[in-house]
Amino acid sequence: MMNIKVGMISLGCPKNQVDGELMLEKLNRSGFEISSTIEESDVVIINTCGFIEDAKKEAIEAILEAAEYKNAGLITSIVVTGCLAERYQDEIIKEIPEVDAVIGIGADSDIVKVCQKAYIGVKTEFFPDKSYLELEGDRMLSTPPHWAYLKLSDGCDNKCSYCAIPNIRGGYIERSMESIVAEAEKLVSNGARELILIAQDTTKYGMKLYGEYKLPELLRLLTAIDGLHWIRLYYCYPDKVTDELIDVISKEKKICSYIDIPLQHCNGRVLKSMNRSGDYASLKELLDKMRAKIPNLSLRTTFMVGFPGETDEEFEELCEFVRAMKFDKMGCFVFSPEEDTPAFDFDNQIADDVKKRRAEILMDIQYSITQDSNKGKLGNVYEVVVDDFTEDGFVGRAYFDSPEIDSGILFTSSVNHSVGDIVNVKITDFDGYDLIGEVV
Repeated sequence: MMNIKVGMISLGCPKNQVDGELMLEKLNRSGFEISSTIEESDVVIINTCGFIEDAKKEAIEAILEAAEYKNAGLITSIVVTGCLAERYQDEIIKEIPEVDAVIGIGADSDIVKVCQKAYIGVKTEFFPDKSYLELEGDRMLSTPPHWAYLKLSDGCDNKCSYCAIPNIRGGYIERSMESIVAEAEKLVSNGARELILIAQDTTKYGMKLYGEYKLPELLRLLTAIDGLHWIRLYYCYPDKVTDELIDVISKEKKICSYIDIPLQHCNGRVLKSMNRSGDYASLKELLDKMRAKIPNLSLRTTFMVGFPGETDEEFEELCEFVRAMKFDKMGCFVFSPEEDTPAFDFDNQIADDVKKRRAEILMDIQYSITQDSNKGKLGNVYEVVVDDFTEDGFVGRAYFDSPEIDSGILFTSSVNHSVGDIVNVKITDFDGYDLIGEVV
């Protein structure tokens, strides 16, 4: 199997990226040569996302681009994995015959055999039970050496009415605390200084194996790891953010005062229609409590606009909520009607141009909030990790910026720093979402 080169294009969320890293390490250990570009590959794996319409389009475009390379004789084989493969099992090879293999997420551990077959021209379509998805194992990291994702669980039982994830990824499954801590220790020993905890629902961790929320206890164990500098939390559901979790984040210095908490909306009727809990008052109460107890908390959230039946008044309530809560980071999705979800058939679907306009309005509100926030940071000094360097200086992040999804800090220094170094930076200016500073 030596000299067969395999490359991967991994799309979508960090959870899918970790699945890709597990597959790459299996291929690497089996003698495949891992290449960094399509042009240098014999076998190309497209590790797809299939969550919403834009993600599906991106995945299909990537597959079609690989098909052009194959037709031109530049690559030998195409393997499609991930959520789009799991979701559209029968259609992909039928619609794109250049594809050699389509496998579901339960077949990720069989990636070596699948690629071997694809290389010699044997077609494979294999969709074992989703519960066979491996949550742990050695990974070939696709992130820089100084930070890594740490997956706690997969699948979801929340059944939000707009979401296809439970259909695609299956029910909620999780890893043992011991295996998570062991992997964290290994990642840190290999140079990671920042770990980002991910799952479909991070705050649910512990309910499957232990019958109670165990994220606070897990966090305490992770903070004890020597050499680990930052722990960051993604995908926290508001109804599972407990007082104990807030207490741990506030007391443990290694846990970034940064929480990604996707709220989706603030109107009680819309949230109920989404099969989510809460309303303006209860969510405001939670966020106010979090900010009161966690010093300098940076809150990231996402909202969905244009959900079926969302009235102008309900959208205006969301705008008011965003103005009042002043989120540090905010993303906005327009509702995408996904087949096999309850919301696909809901009455009062909203026109695309209305959805798009609402998203623009909400992001304009957030931009103004960000500008005010950036003004408030002028003159402050922050601990910053070096992520990259350019001709003009360095690119880094403070605790309030997450890699790949948030903005960053552009700064100068008289010292030639290395990626992964941690330095103190004084903020002197800002440009749009980005802060500008200098090492002090």
